[in-house]
This record gives sequence, C-alpha cells and structure tokens, in this order.
Amino acid sequence: MSMDIDAPVALPSRPLIPQDSATILCCNCGSPIDGTSAAGALCYDCVKLTVDISEGIQREATLHICRDCERWLQPPAHWITASPESRELLALCLRKLRGLSKVRIIDASFIWTEPHSRRIKVKITIQQEAFQGTILQQTFEVEYVVAYHQCPDCAKSFTGNTWRAVVQVRQKVPHKRTFLYLEQLILKHSAHKETINIKEVKDGLDFFYAQRNHAEKFVDFLTSVAPVRSKKSQELISMDIHTSTKSYKFSFSVELVPICKDDLVALPIKLAKQIGNISPLTICYRVGTSVNVLDPNTLQTADVSTPVYWRSPFTSLADVQELVEFVVMDIEPIGPQKGRFLLAEATVARSSDLGTNDITYFTRTHLGAILHPGDSVMGYHLTGTNFNNPNFEALEQSNAYSSSIPDVILVKKSYARKKKNKSRNWRLKRMNKDEGEMLPKKQDQERMERDFEMFLRDVEEDTELRSTLALYKAQQEKKEQDRMEGLETASVAETEQTEDGEEVPKMDMEELLDEFNELDVHDEE
Repeated sequence: MSMDIDAPVALPSRPLIPQDSATILCCNCGSPIDGTSAAGALCYDCVKLTVDISEGIQREATLHICRDCERWLQPPAHWITASPESRELLALCLRKLRGLSKVRIIDASFIWTEPHSRRIKVKITIQQEAFQGTILQQTFEVEYVVAYHQCPDCAKSFTGNTWRAVVQVRQKVPHKRTFLYLEQLILKHSAHKETINIKEVKDGLDFFYAQRNHAEKFVDFLTSVAPVRSKKSQELISMDIHTSTKSYKFSFSVELVPICKDDLVALPIKLAKQIGNISPLTICYRVGTSVNVLDPNTLQTADVSTPVYWRSPFTSLADVQELVEFVVMDIEPIGPQKGRFLLAEATVARSSDLGTNDITYFTRTHLGAILHPGDSVMGYHLTGTNFNNPNFEALEQSNAYSSSIPDVILVKKSYARKKKNKSRNWRLKRMNKDEGEMLPKKQDQERMERDFEMFLRDVEEDTELRSTLALYKAQQEKKEQDRMEGLETASVAETEQTEDGEEVPKMDMEELLDEFNELDVHDEE
C-alpha cells in the first residue's frame, strides 16, 4: 500500500522591516508606520482627516458691483472692469480672501451658478506643509455674494454740475446739417461713450466729461474728422493751502469752419492763386479734414486745408437755403469727366418763370452725367442778386474775373418727392441730448425737422457721404419703441418714383447694417 505525500507548499514570506528603522503604531488607527519619518505618530490618512490646512481662510465673502457701469470694487477705492468668469474677476475674488497668502495656491476655477442668483462660487486647491516632511493638498469652495454699490463716477453723473471738463462745439451757420453729419461720425466711432452729459445749445453742442483726458481725446477726434480750431481755458475751483492741491474745471472751445456742403464760396483772389490758380467763384462739394471746392466751369478742384483757412478765414457767399429751382431746357456734354463730374453746357429756366416769360439762362455745369432735358435742378441765381461780401465785390471789380461771373450756378439735381418721405428702408441713430431748460419753439422744431430731412436726402444722393456713415435697416414693428429710445426710424420700402416715373436714389440692402439687440429670454406660455 502506497502512501501519497503532498507536494511542498510555498508560504508567503512576510516583508522584512530593515533593522535600522523603528516601527511604531499610529496613535489614531493603529496602522504600523515608520517612526523616524512619521510626525505626531499619525499615518498619512489620519493626517488628512485631522489636520485642516484651510483653517483661517474665509469661506464666504462679498463682492460689490456698480449696476450702472458694471465695474467691480477693488478695495480700497479702485473700480475695475471684469467680465463674468474672467481672469480679472478670479484675481479679484482671490484678493478678497483673508489668510490665503499663508498657503500655496495650486488651482482656482469658477463653479457655475444661476445668473440671477447673485452668487459666485470659486473652487480653490491649496498646498501647505502640515508637519516636517509632510505636505498636504486640499480643495474647498468659497461662496461670494454680489452686492450693488454705486461708484463715485456714476454718482457724479446723476448730480448736476459735477463735470470736470467740457467741450463746446460751435458752428455759426443757420442750419444743423454739419452737426447732423458730425453726430453720425461720433456714433460710428463711439467717440461719445465717456461723456456724462450732452447738452444742445443755440449754435452747437456741449459735451461734458468727468476727466480732462477724456475731453482732450474727444477734441483730437474732432480734429481728425473735421476742419476745426480749438482753444483751452481753465478755471480754479478750489485750493488746499496746506498741501497746495488745486482743483480746476477745463473748457475746450471747438469751432467748425462755417462752410458746408453745396455752399457757394467766393475765395479771396490771393488764396485762389495759391491753391492752384482756381477760379475764385466755386462750389463746396465736400467737407472732410479740409474744405474741398470745385469750379463748375472747368471741373478744377482744390483743397483749402485747416491751417490755411484759419490764417485768413472767409464765409460762404450763399448757402443751401438760397437755392432756386430751375428746369433744364437743353443740355450737351462738352468736356472731360472727372469722377462723378461731367462738364456740360446747359440752358435752364426758373421754374417760377415757366408760363410767365421766356427768360432762359446759358451756363456750364458739372452735372452733365445725371441731368437730362426736363429735369429739375437746384442752383444759385446770381443775376440781380446783391451779396454783402468783400470777396465777391473784389471779383466784380477785377478785370480778370468780372467777365467770368455766370448768371446761374447749378449745384444738384432735384427730385420731386414728398415733403417728408416715409418710405425709406433705412434709418440713422441719434444721440440722446439734453435740450436744456427751455424747450425749442415750434418754428425751431420745424426747422430742425427740415434740416434733418435735407440731410437724409443728401445721404441718399451722395454715395461718398453715404460710405462714411453707419446706416441701419429699418424695422417696422419696432418703430414706436425705437422712437422712445431716440432713434429716427423710417418705414420699409424698396423703391420710390417721382411724378414723371423717374426713380429716386435709394439704398441697397447690402449697404445697410443689422442692429443687434440684447437677447431677452421669454417663457413660452
């Protein structure tokens, strides 16, 4: 009988602890630990459970925001701009916590909260040495309460006479067309965003600012877009005799050139020879950083720069309010074409003389590309008109120029439209202006509406002028709402025709901009 012998079984060997290390038990859980490296006779798990390295760091704090300008308060008195969940706002949140400078910050991030809850939560990860040779890492959350607090700048904006600098823009002309164009340039480039108030006065506008450098920046903008000259003055408001600290109010006077588009200009003979020997009797066809004039007899153009003008200023001979309507009897192109101008010889008669007499006038014009027999055209009637202008008197007495003064100077084509057009598919934004204590009279209100309608027609007819403005698509359903917000709105239409069937200049939809409004969330019923 054989006897089965089991095979030898290998027993697991117990790890041998080096003889040079002392093994002790954790005083909390009884786990064996190295007594030479364990601090406080605690294992690593017990250290994490019993030691709190975030002790002394705030778990709740308050952030202050100005609801008007949406800036955040950085103590003690500095206001900064920070978008939601941005690096700037996260840095502000970390600076608000006391005791955070004693630990090392590993990571910090935002935790999503409801936008209307006025709460901001931040998740922070920190490290600190708990005992000698033991470094702990811990993550915790901090909740911030968002409170509203009005900043000093916004508080000043709601209080009268708190401005520090004012820019007074003036132009001594009987209409507001130049200011309407300047207003559109300001809106397009957002040059008015730092103003605290805009006040409308007799001959212009006053822009009020809380800081002098903002006013200087606006003056530089005006200098870059229009021919102006400026003067600066300051008034002492208060002075501390102990520290010699003074407080001033600054005033910047900006005067625009009193010459507008389509004005008849009689240049000084000496100046006309200096800028290219142009004929002194010209038409202003554009006003940019300089005054651009045109001789309708030869299509010669010249630029009168701002320094040259203010060295020897002059006024216009006649403005658009003195234009007379003529009817083209015959027209024949004779000369070269320069851009949109084509030299032509035309025979015209006053509209008021038709059926009364047969007086006609022969003249040269730069509108040969757009005028046809039977069209209406606006121009200046020089025959029998007395001008109280020394430059024009010098022309009449000059042997070289007295014989070249025409009877009629044609300026622009006229379209038989309604008195107030309500069929435009575009609109312009308007600035919110303070009309002051005295409301405009009825006749002044009618004059302002007439000037604005004339400016809108200039925008439709002049492509160069249109290219410098920001035009928006009209929205019929929001007409009343936009009017309450200070926007001039027109109805939607694609074409408009005169009584003769000729199309009036219109806007292409590709030239118009879409106005983006803030997204509003509405619950569906």
